[in-house]
Amino acid sequence: MSTAPKIPDTLPRSFSAFVSDQMKDWPLLFPAEQSYFQRLFALIERTQPVLFASLGEIETKMAFPKALAPIEAVDFLNRNPYYSQWRAAVAEIFAKLDPVLDSEIARSGHARLVVVVSPAQLPADPSRMWLRIENRGKRIPLEPSDNFLSDLNPSSLAHQFAVHSKHGGPYSAWAIEVGQALSPANPSPLVHYSYESLQPYRHRLMREVQRIVESQTVPGPRQLSDRLKKLQILASEGAVAQDPILAEFARAILLSGNGTLLVNNTFVEWATMQAVRRARPSVAVIGFGIRNKVKPFSSLLIYQDQDATNPIPSQQDVLGSYVDLEVFYQYVWQEFEKYAEFRTNTAYVFCCDGMDEMLVIAPPDCPLLESKPPLKLSAVHSALQEWLGI
Repeated sequence: MSTAPKIPDTLPRSFSAFVSDQMKDWPLLFPAEQSYFQRLFALIERTQPVLFASLGEIETKMAFPKALAPIEAVDFLNRNPYYSQWRAAVAEIFAKLDPVLDSEIARSGHARLVVVVSPAQLPADPSRMWLRIENRGKRIPLEPSDNFLSDLNPSSLAHQFAVHSKHGGPYSAWAIEVGQALSPANPSPLVHYSYESLQPYRHRLMREVQRIVESQTVPGPRQLSDRLKKLQILASEGAVAQDPILAEFARAILLSGNGTLLVNNTFVEWATMQAVRRARPSVAVIGFGIRNKVKPFSSLLIYQDQDATNPIPSQQDVLGSYVDLEVFYQYVWQEFEKYAEFRTNTAYVFCCDGMDEMLVIAPPDCPLLESKPPLKLSAVHSALQEWLGI
Protein backbone atom coordinates (compact mmCIF):
# COMPACT_ATOMS: atom_id res chain seq x y z
CA MET A 1 0.00 0.00 0.00
CA SER A 2 1.35 3.42 -0.91
CA THR A 3 2.00 6.05 1.72
CA ALA A 4 0.38 9.46 1.76
CA PRO A 5 2.47 12.15 0.05
CA LYS A 6 4.20 14.71 2.23
CA ILE A 7 2.59 18.13 1.98
CA PRO A 8 5.24 20.77 1.20
CA ASP A 9 5.95 23.11 4.11
CA THR A 10 5.92 26.10 1.73
CA LEU A 11 2.19 25.85 1.02
CA PRO A 12 -0.30 28.19 2.71
CA ARG A 13 -1.47 26.62 5.98
CA SER A 14 -5.14 26.75 4.98
CA PHE A 15 -4.45 24.87 1.74
CA SER A 16 -2.43 22.25 3.63
CA ALA A 17 -5.30 21.80 6.09
CA PHE A 18 -7.79 21.52 3.23
CA VAL A 19 -5.95 18.70 1.44
CA SER A 20 -4.96 17.02 4.72
CA ASP A 21 -8.65 16.71 5.55
CA GLN A 22 -9.30 15.08 2.17
CA MET A 23 -6.47 12.58 2.74
CA LYS A 24 -7.16 11.84 6.41
CA ASP A 25 -8.45 8.33 5.65
CA TRP A 26 -5.63 7.48 3.26
CA PRO A 27 -5.77 3.66 3.67
CA LEU A 28 -9.47 3.74 2.70
CA LEU A 29 -8.94 5.70 -0.52
CA PHE A 30 -9.10 3.91 -3.85
CA PRO A 31 -5.86 3.67 -5.86
CA ALA A 32 -7.20 6.29 -8.30
CA GLU A 33 -7.72 8.73 -5.42
CA GLN A 34 -4.27 8.08 -3.98
CA SER A 35 -2.72 8.50 -7.43
CA TYR A 36 -4.42 11.87 -7.83
CA PHE A 37 -2.92 13.28 -4.63
CA GLN A 38 0.50 11.86 -5.42
CA ARG A 39 0.45 13.46 -8.87
CA LEU A 40 -0.98 16.68 -7.41
CA PHE A 41 1.89 17.21 -5.00
CA ALA A 42 4.47 16.18 -7.57
CA LEU A 43 3.02 18.91 -9.81
CA ILE A 44 2.93 21.44 -6.98
CA GLU A 45 6.62 20.78 -6.34
CA ARG A 46 7.26 21.81 -9.96
CA THR A 47 4.96 24.85 -9.81
CA GLN A 48 6.03 28.40 -9.11
CA PRO A 49 5.01 29.74 -5.65
CA VAL A 50 3.14 32.55 -7.38
CA LEU A 51 0.29 30.06 -7.86
CA PHE A 52 -0.56 30.42 -4.16
CA ALA A 53 0.05 34.15 -3.78
CA SER A 54 -3.61 35.25 -3.69
CA LEU A 55 -4.51 32.44 -1.28
CA GLY A 56 -1.75 33.57 1.06
CA GLU A 57 -3.12 37.10 1.07
CA ILE A 58 -6.62 35.89 1.93
CA GLU A 59 -5.20 33.65 4.63
CA THR A 60 -3.57 36.70 6.21
CA LYS A 61 -6.89 38.58 6.20
CA MET A 62 -8.53 35.56 7.80
CA ALA A 63 -5.94 35.54 10.59
CA PHE A 64 -5.56 31.82 10.01
CA PRO A 65 -4.02 30.24 13.16
CA LYS A 66 -0.54 28.73 12.94
CA ALA A 67 -1.41 25.43 14.60
CA LEU A 68 -4.74 23.72 14.06
CA ALA A 69 -5.70 20.10 13.54
CA PRO A 70 -7.16 19.55 10.04
CA ILE A 71 -10.75 19.17 11.28
CA GLU A 72 -10.40 22.32 13.43
CA ALA A 73 -8.95 24.18 10.44
CA VAL A 74 -11.94 23.17 8.32
CA ASP A 75 -14.30 24.47 11.01
CA PHE A 76 -12.36 27.74 11.18
CA LEU A 77 -12.57 28.18 7.39
CA ASN A 78 -16.29 27.44 7.26
CA ARG A 79 -17.08 30.09 9.85
CA ASN A 80 -14.72 32.79 8.60
CA PRO A 81 -16.25 35.85 6.82
CA TYR A 82 -13.62 35.52 4.09
CA TYR A 83 -14.57 31.91 3.36
CA SER A 84 -16.16 32.66 -0.03
CA GLN A 85 -13.02 34.50 -1.17
CA TRP A 86 -10.89 31.62 0.09
CA ARG A 87 -12.99 29.07 -1.83
CA ALA A 88 -12.70 31.14 -4.99
CA ALA A 89 -8.92 31.30 -4.63
CA VAL A 90 -8.70 27.52 -4.10
CA ALA A 91 -10.93 26.94 -7.14
CA GLU A 92 -8.63 29.16 -9.20
CA ILE A 93 -5.60 27.12 -8.11
CA PHE A 94 -7.20 23.83 -9.10
CA ALA A 95 -8.41 25.36 -12.37
CA LYS A 96 -4.72 25.70 -13.24
CA LEU A 97 -3.51 22.40 -11.80
CA ASP A 98 -6.26 19.99 -12.90
CA PRO A 99 -5.87 20.51 -16.68
CA VAL A 100 -2.20 19.54 -16.35
CA LEU A 101 -3.12 16.44 -14.33
CA ASP A 102 -5.87 15.59 -16.82
CA SER A 103 -3.44 15.78 -19.73
CA GLU A 104 -1.18 13.29 -17.93
CA ILE A 105 -4.11 10.88 -17.61
CA ALA A 106 -5.16 11.39 -21.23
CA ARG A 107 -1.70 10.50 -22.52
CA SER A 108 -1.88 7.11 -20.81
CA GLY A 109 -5.52 6.41 -21.69
CA HIS A 110 -6.99 3.06 -22.71
CA ALA A 111 -10.32 1.75 -23.96
CA ARG A 112 -13.10 1.71 -21.36
CA LEU A 113 -16.65 0.40 -21.31
CA VAL A 114 -19.89 1.34 -19.57
CA VAL A 115 -22.97 -0.88 -19.99
CA VAL A 116 -26.30 0.39 -18.61
CA VAL A 117 -29.06 -2.23 -18.49
CA SER A 118 -32.72 -1.31 -17.92
CA PRO A 119 -35.46 -3.70 -16.74
CA ALA A 120 -37.82 -5.43 -19.16
CA GLN A 121 -40.96 -4.04 -17.46
CA LEU A 122 -40.47 -0.44 -18.58
CA PRO A 123 -43.62 0.84 -20.42
CA ALA A 124 -41.79 2.13 -23.49
CA ASP A 125 -40.66 1.00 -26.91
CA PRO A 126 -37.15 1.82 -28.22
CA SER A 127 -38.30 5.12 -29.72
CA ARG A 128 -39.09 6.40 -26.20
CA MET A 129 -35.85 5.27 -24.56
CA TRP A 130 -32.70 7.32 -23.86
CA LEU A 131 -34.26 10.49 -25.25
CA ARG A 132 -32.02 12.90 -23.34
CA ILE A 133 -28.81 11.45 -24.78
CA GLU A 134 -29.86 9.87 -28.08
CA ASN A 135 -28.27 12.66 -30.14
CA ARG A 136 -24.88 11.72 -28.66
CA GLY A 137 -24.83 8.26 -30.18
CA LYS A 138 -26.26 5.72 -32.58
CA ARG A 139 -29.25 3.43 -32.22
CA ILE A 140 -28.37 -0.11 -33.27
CA PRO A 141 -31.04 -2.79 -33.95
CA LEU A 142 -30.64 -6.14 -32.19
CA GLU A 143 -31.91 -9.60 -32.94
CA PRO A 144 -34.55 -10.69 -30.40
CA SER A 145 -33.33 -12.81 -27.49
CA ASP A 146 -35.18 -14.73 -24.80
CA ASN A 147 -32.06 -14.75 -22.59
CA PHE A 148 -30.96 -11.15 -22.94
CA LEU A 149 -28.53 -10.82 -20.04
CA SER A 150 -27.12 -14.31 -20.50
CA ASP A 151 -26.44 -13.68 -24.19
CA LEU A 152 -25.00 -10.21 -23.65
CA ASN A 153 -23.18 -11.33 -20.49
CA PRO A 154 -21.80 -7.92 -19.48
CA SER A 155 -20.54 -9.09 -16.08
CA SER A 156 -18.38 -11.65 -17.90
CA LEU A 157 -16.83 -8.79 -19.89
CA ALA A 158 -16.04 -6.97 -16.66
CA HIS A 159 -14.57 -10.10 -15.09
CA GLN A 160 -12.45 -10.85 -18.15
CA PHE A 161 -11.13 -7.31 -18.19
CA ALA A 162 -10.14 -7.42 -14.53
CA VAL A 163 -8.36 -10.75 -14.97
CA HIS A 164 -6.82 -10.60 -18.44
CA SER A 165 -6.30 -6.96 -19.37
CA LYS A 166 -3.01 -5.24 -18.63
CA HIS A 167 -5.16 -2.41 -17.29
CA GLY A 168 -7.16 -4.72 -15.04
CA GLY A 169 -6.73 -5.49 -11.37
CA PRO A 170 -8.39 -4.48 -8.09
CA TYR A 171 -11.22 -1.98 -8.46
CA SER A 172 -10.90 -1.78 -12.28
CA ALA A 173 -14.22 -3.51 -13.04
CA TRP A 174 -17.54 -2.86 -11.30
CA ALA A 175 -21.12 -4.14 -11.40
CA ILE A 176 -23.76 -2.11 -9.54
CA GLU A 177 -27.35 -3.28 -9.70
CA VAL A 178 -30.78 -3.48 -8.11
CA GLY A 179 -30.98 -7.28 -8.21
CA GLN A 180 -28.40 -10.02 -8.55
CA ALA A 181 -28.42 -10.76 -12.28
CA LEU A 182 -24.90 -9.36 -12.69
CA SER A 183 -23.43 -11.20 -9.72
CA PRO A 184 -20.27 -13.13 -10.65
CA ALA A 185 -20.82 -16.89 -10.63
CA ASN A 186 -17.39 -17.63 -9.15
CA PRO A 187 -14.89 -15.73 -7.00
CA SER A 188 -13.94 -12.73 -9.08
CA PRO A 189 -12.04 -9.44 -8.87
CA LEU A 190 -15.24 -7.82 -10.11
CA VAL A 191 -16.47 -5.28 -7.55
CA HIS A 192 -20.16 -6.05 -7.08
CA TYR A 193 -22.81 -4.06 -5.19
CA SER A 194 -26.43 -5.19 -5.17
CA TYR A 195 -29.26 -3.30 -3.50
CA GLU A 196 -31.08 -6.57 -2.81
CA SER A 197 -27.99 -8.34 -1.47
CA LEU A 198 -27.30 -5.48 0.93
CA GLN A 199 -30.78 -5.70 2.46
CA PRO A 200 -29.60 -7.00 5.88
CA TYR A 201 -27.08 -4.16 6.16
CA ARG A 202 -29.57 -1.57 4.92
CA HIS A 203 -32.17 -2.61 7.48
CA ARG A 204 -29.62 -2.59 10.31
CA LEU A 205 -28.50 0.90 9.30
CA MET A 206 -32.11 2.12 9.35
CA ARG A 207 -32.60 0.75 12.86
CA GLU A 208 -29.31 2.15 14.13
CA VAL A 209 -29.79 5.60 12.64
CA GLN A 210 -33.34 5.73 14.01
CA ARG A 211 -32.09 4.74 17.45
CA ILE A 212 -29.34 7.36 17.39
CA VAL A 213 -31.72 10.11 16.30
CA GLU A 214 -34.39 9.23 18.86
CA SER A 215 -31.92 8.86 21.74
CA GLN A 216 -30.93 12.55 21.44
CA THR A 217 -27.46 11.72 22.78
CA VAL A 218 -25.57 13.19 19.83
CA PRO A 219 -24.83 16.90 20.45
CA GLY A 220 -23.86 17.91 16.93
CA PRO A 221 -23.21 16.89 13.29
CA ARG A 222 -19.54 16.08 13.90
CA GLN A 223 -20.41 13.68 16.72
CA LEU A 224 -23.16 12.15 14.58
CA SER A 225 -20.66 11.63 11.75
CA ASP A 226 -18.29 9.89 14.16
CA ARG A 227 -21.09 7.59 15.34
CA LEU A 228 -22.16 6.73 11.80
CA LYS A 229 -18.59 5.83 10.82
CA LYS A 230 -18.76 2.96 13.29
CA LEU A 231 -21.72 1.36 11.48
CA GLN A 232 -19.59 -0.83 9.24
CA ILE A 233 -20.97 -3.75 7.25
CA LEU A 234 -20.62 -7.15 8.89
CA ALA A 235 -19.21 -10.23 7.16
CA SER A 236 -22.66 -11.83 7.27
CA GLU A 237 -24.18 -8.83 5.46
CA GLY A 238 -22.11 -8.82 2.27
CA ALA A 239 -18.92 -10.02 0.62
CA VAL A 240 -17.59 -6.45 0.38
CA ALA A 241 -17.03 -6.57 4.15
CA GLN A 242 -13.81 -8.50 3.45
CA ASP A 243 -12.19 -5.45 1.86
CA PRO A 244 -11.86 -2.37 4.13
CA ILE A 245 -12.06 0.04 1.18
CA LEU A 246 -15.20 -1.58 -0.25
CA ALA A 247 -16.74 -1.95 3.21
CA GLU A 248 -16.35 1.77 3.87
CA PHE A 249 -17.67 2.54 0.38
CA ALA A 250 -20.84 0.55 1.18
CA ARG A 251 -21.35 2.48 4.41
CA ALA A 252 -20.70 5.82 2.73
CA ILE A 253 -23.07 5.37 -0.20
CA LEU A 254 -25.91 4.17 2.04
CA LEU A 255 -25.54 6.96 4.58
CA SER A 256 -24.53 9.87 2.37
CA GLY A 257 -26.89 9.40 -0.56
CA ASN A 258 -30.38 10.87 -0.35
CA GLY A 259 -32.77 7.90 -0.49
CA THR A 260 -30.19 5.16 -1.11
CA LEU A 261 -31.41 3.15 1.88
CA LEU A 262 -34.98 3.02 0.59
CA VAL A 263 -35.09 3.47 -3.19
CA ASN A 264 -33.34 0.82 -5.28
CA ASN A 265 -32.63 2.86 -8.41
CA THR A 266 -31.43 5.81 -6.33
CA PHE A 267 -28.95 3.45 -4.70
CA VAL A 268 -27.69 2.30 -8.11
CA GLU A 269 -27.42 5.86 -9.45
CA TRP A 270 -25.61 7.23 -6.39
CA ALA A 271 -23.27 4.24 -6.02
CA THR A 272 -22.35 4.61 -9.69
CA MET A 273 -21.65 8.33 -9.30
CA GLN A 274 -19.37 7.69 -6.33
CA ALA A 275 -17.60 4.77 -8.01
CA VAL A 276 -16.86 6.95 -11.04
CA ARG A 277 -15.66 9.88 -8.94
CA ARG A 278 -13.51 7.84 -6.60
CA ALA A 279 -12.42 4.59 -8.30
CA ARG A 280 -12.47 5.57 -12.02
CA PRO A 281 -13.32 2.02 -13.18
CA SER A 282 -12.28 0.85 -16.62
CA VAL A 283 -15.40 -1.29 -17.00
CA ALA A 284 -18.73 -0.57 -15.31
CA VAL A 285 -21.97 -2.52 -15.66
CA ILE A 286 -25.02 -0.79 -14.21
CA GLY A 287 -28.32 -2.61 -13.75
CA PHE A 288 -31.43 -0.60 -12.93
CA GLY A 289 -34.78 -2.05 -11.86
CA ILE A 290 -38.36 -1.11 -11.06
CA ARG A 291 -38.80 0.85 -7.84
CA ASN A 292 -41.77 0.66 -5.52
CA LYS A 293 -44.15 3.56 -5.02
CA VAL A 294 -43.02 5.65 -2.09
CA LYS A 295 -45.28 5.41 0.95
CA PRO A 296 -45.99 8.40 3.22
CA PHE A 297 -43.04 10.76 3.43
CA SER A 298 -42.46 10.20 7.14
CA SER A 299 -41.01 6.78 6.31
CA LEU A 300 -38.32 8.39 4.21
CA LEU A 301 -37.70 11.14 6.74
CA ILE A 302 -37.01 8.91 9.73
CA TYR A 303 -35.04 6.14 8.01
CA GLN A 304 -37.58 3.42 8.62
CA ASP A 305 -38.26 0.33 6.57
CA GLN A 306 -41.50 1.21 4.79
CA ASP A 307 -42.69 -2.39 4.58
CA ALA A 308 -42.24 -2.87 8.33
CA THR A 309 -43.87 0.39 9.45
CA ASN A 310 -46.70 0.82 6.95
CA PRO A 311 -49.35 -1.90 6.45
CA ILE A 312 -50.17 -0.69 2.92
CA PRO A 313 -48.83 -3.33 0.48
CA SER A 314 -45.90 -2.18 -1.63
CA GLN A 315 -46.71 -1.51 -5.28
CA GLN A 316 -44.28 -1.30 -8.17
CA ASP A 317 -44.13 2.09 -9.87
CA VAL A 318 -43.42 1.16 -13.47
CA LEU A 319 -44.19 4.55 -15.00
CA GLY A 320 -42.31 6.42 -12.28
CA SER A 321 -39.31 4.17 -12.81
CA TYR A 322 -39.30 4.95 -16.53
CA VAL A 323 -39.38 8.70 -15.83
CA ASP A 324 -36.60 8.41 -13.23
CA LEU A 325 -34.36 6.37 -15.48
CA GLU A 326 -34.61 8.76 -18.41
CA VAL A 327 -32.94 11.29 -16.09
CA PHE A 328 -30.49 8.79 -14.60
CA TYR A 329 -29.17 7.75 -18.04
CA GLN A 330 -28.09 11.34 -18.62
CA TYR A 331 -26.66 11.68 -15.11
CA VAL A 332 -24.56 8.54 -15.54
CA TRP A 333 -23.17 9.57 -18.93
CA GLN A 334 -22.39 13.10 -17.73
CA GLU A 335 -20.65 11.86 -14.59
CA PHE A 336 -18.26 9.66 -16.54
CA GLU A 337 -17.58 12.42 -19.03
CA LYS A 338 -16.47 14.81 -16.26
CA TYR A 339 -13.16 12.99 -16.00
CA ALA A 340 -10.26 12.82 -18.43
CA GLU A 341 -10.02 9.03 -18.12
CA PHE A 342 -13.33 8.60 -19.99
CA ARG A 343 -13.80 11.50 -22.39
CA THR A 344 -12.30 10.17 -25.62
CA ASN A 345 -11.96 6.42 -25.15
CA THR A 346 -15.16 5.11 -23.55
CA ALA A 347 -17.90 3.10 -25.22
CA TYR A 348 -21.32 3.51 -23.58
CA VAL A 349 -23.91 0.84 -24.28
CA PHE A 350 -27.48 1.60 -23.15
CA CYS A 351 -29.79 -1.39 -23.49
CA CYS A 352 -33.03 -2.76 -22.08
CA ASP A 353 -33.65 -6.38 -21.17
CA GLY A 354 -35.50 -7.95 -24.12
CA MET A 355 -35.55 -4.79 -26.27
CA ASP A 356 -34.51 -5.13 -29.91
CA GLU A 357 -32.51 -1.89 -30.02
CA MET A 358 -29.70 -0.31 -28.05
CA LEU A 359 -28.02 3.08 -27.95
CA VAL A 360 -24.24 3.25 -28.35
CA ILE A 361 -22.20 6.35 -27.59
CA ALA A 362 -18.60 5.64 -28.53
CA PRO A 363 -15.49 6.83 -30.37
CA PRO A 364 -15.59 6.27 -34.16
CA ASP A 365 -13.23 3.30 -33.99
CA CYS A 366 -15.47 1.27 -31.66
CA PRO A 367 -16.22 -2.06 -33.44
CA LEU A 368 -19.92 -1.85 -32.53
CA LEU A 369 -20.38 1.19 -34.74
CA GLU A 370 -18.97 -0.69 -37.72
CA SER A 371 -21.06 -3.85 -37.29
CA LYS A 372 -23.92 -4.61 -39.66
CA PRO A 373 -27.29 -4.69 -37.82
CA PRO A 374 -29.38 -6.33 -36.61
CA LEU A 375 -26.79 -7.76 -34.23
CA LYS A 376 -26.95 -10.88 -32.15
CA LEU A 377 -26.09 -10.25 -28.53
CA SER A 378 -23.21 -12.67 -28.84
CA ALA A 379 -21.84 -10.42 -31.61
CA VAL A 380 -22.21 -7.40 -29.34
CA HIS A 381 -20.28 -9.26 -26.65
CA SER A 382 -17.50 -10.14 -29.10
CA ALA A 383 -17.27 -6.57 -30.40
CA LEU A 384 -16.92 -5.26 -26.86
CA GLN A 385 -14.25 -7.85 -26.11
CA GLU A 386 -12.36 -6.56 -29.14
CA TRP A 387 -12.84 -2.97 -27.97
CA LEU A 388 -11.40 -3.78 -24.54
CA GLY A 389 -8.58 -5.88 -25.94
CA ILE A 390 -9.50 -9.06 -24.05
